[in-house]
Amino acid sequence: MLVNNAGIINRSTVANTGLETWERVMKVNLTGAFLGIQSIVPMMAETGGGAIVDISSNSGFSGHYDPAYTASKWGLRGLIRSAAMEFAGRNIRVNAVCPGLVVTGFKAASPYLKPMKRSGTPEEIAELVAFLASDAAAFITGEDFVIDGGFITGAAYRRVATETGIF
Repeated sequence: MLVNNAGIINRSTVANTGLETWERVMKVNLTGAFLGIQSIVPMMAETGGGAIVDISSNSGFSGHYDPAYTASKWGLRGLIRSAAMEFAGRNIRVNAVCPGLVVTGFKAASPYLKPMKRSGTPEEIAELVAFLASDAAAFITGEDFVIDGGFITGAAYRRVATETGIF
């Protein structure tokens, strides 16, 4: 089993992101996952298969104010599909977990961005990763699993509009 979980964020705009920053974020968030997959596949193939889970983000489904981070997470979605297609015949499954706001060391988000009025927990993310690595997920590959409490459904935007009276 491989879990690619390294990731960095820059919190900048397109206009203010320098090439050096762009490349650093891509190297950690996307190239790191690519190299991890490349390095583990021969061993997994020799031992009869395995599971690879890339930790992506719900930012890979929508816009985000950090273009390098967002692009790297969109890129992971493409990478897992290519790898899943290539390695399925060797019994190697490749999937992505795409969390939203999770209680970690990152700054707490506005309650308006939490449709369920709370952040996710690392344990909730870990349970999904463990499932995808288990035999119970033996027929699942090439998929993105969003775990964000409904954020990408647009519920947060409706809540902001309702509670602030914008619409």
